[in-house]
Amino acid sequence: MHDRASGSVAAEPKRLIEVADETIVIEHHFEDWLAFAVFWALAGIVFLQFFTRYVLNDSLAWTEEIARYGLMALTFLGGAVVTRRNNHIAVALLPNLLPPACGRALLAAVDIATFGFLGLLAYFSVLIVERMQYQRMTVIDLPMSIVYGAVAVGCFLMFGRQALKVWRNARDGWRAAYSLIAAPTETASASS
Repeated sequence: MHDRASGSVAAEPKRLIEVADETIVIEHHFEDWLAFAVFWALAGIVFLQFFTRYVLNDSLAWTEEIARYGLMALTFLGGAVVTRRNNHIAVALLPNLLPPACGRALLAAVDIATFGFLGLLAYFSVLIVERMQYQRMTVIDLPMSIVYGAVAVGCFLMFGRQALKVWRNARDGWRAAYSLIAAPTETASASS
């Protein structure tokens, strides 16, 4: 603001909240594109199911079954996307209440336990694919191992992304992971 009488510039009022634009980086990975394709295929099948049932009044029998299997595949492929982005639902209260070293140790234990769980999940998904090879789908004469194969792909993608996460976090002693969830006062005191 410019004061015309005195010729001086008045100071801008201090605001309670300052907002700055942030640079957004959009990354495209294999599991993103795979989940994207399955999502839109599922949307097309569900639309076809709706259209044939309620508009044509003559439902296609296969759409409901394939939509169910597509949702199963999308769930596990989406799990791989969420694992890569580290966006799983979590309660981060306990690491904030602990001292920084204990909080990092807790995060390490959680990462390693998640890695072990996803390894078991990937292993058992292969066993299920092998066992479902001879069972057929209800409406379409294809083996159920195709459906569970998509689940296995999602499990192995999650396992691989978790392995990368454990490797990266272990290299810096879980400091970066702790700094993402720690309260601002704790990270400031830990860095000084």
